[in-house]
Amino acid sequence: MSKIIIGLVGSLASGKETIKKYLVEKNNAKDCKFSSILRDVLNRLSVPISRENLQKVSTVLRENFGEDLLASAIATDASKLDADIVVIDGVRRFTDIEHLKDLPNFVLVKIDADPKLRYERMKLRNENVGDDKKTFEEFMKDHEAEADKQIPEVMKTAKYEIINNGSFEDLYKQLDELIAKLS
Repeated sequence: MSKIIIGLVGSLASGKETIKKYLVEKNNAKDCKFSSILRDVLNRLSVPISRENLQKVSTVLRENFGEDLLASAIATDASKLDADIVVIDGVRRFTDIEHLKDLPNFVLVKIDADPKLRYERMKLRNENVGDDKKTFEEFMKDHEAEADKQIPEVMKTAKYEIINNGSFEDLYKQLDELIAKLS
């Protein structure tokens, strides 16, 4: 099998992390996440990891070093990983796929789910400071942030789609079918 590189693009709390974890556990995939670079910077500087701070550091880096800075780093990381499947979590912008689309066997996969369901998931996982205290209106407003504005348009360019409104079993079945198609 040739290496397959799967880029995940999806709305906030649509299930990208769950998909990545499943592919890592079931298929021995390796993973890269756009926000890992940003989290590393914030951790190193002892700055709290919040959605706002992630967006700020992303903006500063991209404005000063090029819009494709993170995409270039992720594409390099993905190409070096020794695995049959590499999962890239957090594709958000068209510039994010500029470098990725040139990698052999790269596919963009759209992940989506009902907004109310995504809101409940976001509160439960509480990944970033304050997520568990957000209202539904604040959650929906997060989709308008600079970091998330292009996601709906980028999702339209995906070759494959996963709808994550059901159980874990439903999600895993869709993923197994996708991997079978790509293999």
